[in-house]
Amino acid sequence: MLFRKGNYSGFIMPISYGIDLLIINSFVYLLPLRVQSPVLFHLYISLGWIIIAIKSRYYEIYRYTKVTNVLIKIFTQFVFFLLILYSFIGFFKQPLMSRLALAQYFAYLLITLSVIKLLSYVLLMNYRKRVKGNLRNVVVIGDNKKMSQLIKVFNERTEFGYHFMRQFSPKDEGFSPMSCFVYIMENNVDEIYCSVAELSDEEITDFIDLADNNLKTLKFLPDNRKIFAKKLKFEYYDYLPILSLRDIPLHNTIDAFVKRSFDIVFSLFVIFGLLIWIAPLLALLISLESRGPVFFIQNRTGFDNREFQCFKFRSMTMNKEADRLQAGKNDMRVTKIGKFIRKTSIDELPQFYNVLWGNMSVVGPRPHMVKHTDEYANKVDKYMLRHFVKPGITGLAQVRGYRGEIEKDSDIQNRIKFDIFYVENWSFFLDLKIIVQTVLNAISGEEKAY
Repeated sequence: MLFRKGNYSGFIMPISYGIDLLIINSFVYLLPLRVQSPVLFHLYISLGWIIIAIKSRYYEIYRYTKVTNVLIKIFTQFVFFLLILYSFIGFFKQPLMSRLALAQYFAYLLITLSVIKLLSYVLLMNYRKRVKGNLRNVVVIGDNKKMSQLIKVFNERTEFGYHFMRQFSPKDEGFSPMSCFVYIMENNVDEIYCSVAELSDEEITDFIDLADNNLKTLKFLPDNRKIFAKKLKFEYYDYLPILSLRDIPLHNTIDAFVKRSFDIVFSLFVIFGLLIWIAPLLALLISLESRGPVFFIQNRTGFDNREFQCFKFRSMTMNKEADRLQAGKNDMRVTKIGKFIRKTSIDELPQFYNVLWGNMSVVGPRPHMVKHTDEYANKVDKYMLRHFVKPGITGLAQVRGYRGEIEKDSDIQNRIKFDIFYVENWSFFLDLKIIVQTVLNAISGEEKAY
């Protein structure tokens, strides 16, 4: 059943297809493409767009989809559509067709359709948040920390459009799947979220049967202590299904090549566009204020837990505690020029040499001192997973507020949580988002940048 009662989300995809195809075909007449077979061209670009969209899942935007995923879909769709466009000239022998006009046509489409897609994404989010439209009624089966976090998401992320109605606890007396379903059917609940950890196999089967037989969406929240909490990779060895606990995107050759290529280009841009003139100026200011070298060089742990020399502009007076103690608030070791370059993160700029040499990446988990790596490896669960990729000048944990001094255990635990998420969910667009956020944070200033 495509459209359930009261559910209008199913109209969004066909309407989007219709609008996009109308624009794609209408823009043909804005430019002198000199198409010899207009009907053939319209059929070709329409069919090509639809096939690419199906393959790239261009129109599969869900209420919880992140904007970075939307940008990835736009990028993928238009890269392949560009190839399809220019292939028409060779496939159907169109010597008179204007290549320049075709490029302009593609540019107009890219700008127009990208704006429409992003605008519709934002407007729909705001429609759910402010107008309270396009809502899904949801209930939660389970009473634990993870389920509490899920309820918090439902209540706080109102742009997702989930209306939380009730929580059922399997620990309560008289609990049964059927008793839950009486409430679900009487209150027109759309989606049911169950905790795998709190339900027996028989209860899970009952929920599946009841949901299937009553057209309700059933979803499960895994228990962090079990295998289901992992981002699993599903493969077949002959006909035998195999689950891998972790799939690292950057262990893929193509992804690694894309990231390394970007690192080289970006680091060269910073080195020759910024460092080449700012380094002599900072060297003079640092030397005038305190004695010692311009650069602070420290051994840190990187990819595969290998040590490397990390470069920074020196922001402290020379001291014996540099390899043991992190900089703290109002740290007397920090010089006047050091306060400024630490606040603006300028002290990190020499690490672009590390990026160029291959010790680091522009984006990745921040490298820690060797002493701290040894300490946290025995103290923080899954700490070493961050070493599956190269360390970065900036990272997801840093733009989420977990940078600088580790004051309490939750600081390092949250930092590792974001680092592991980055390792397991890397994408080129995620890197770009982190870079942009880092620049904005450097301009506005950060509380823990000291």
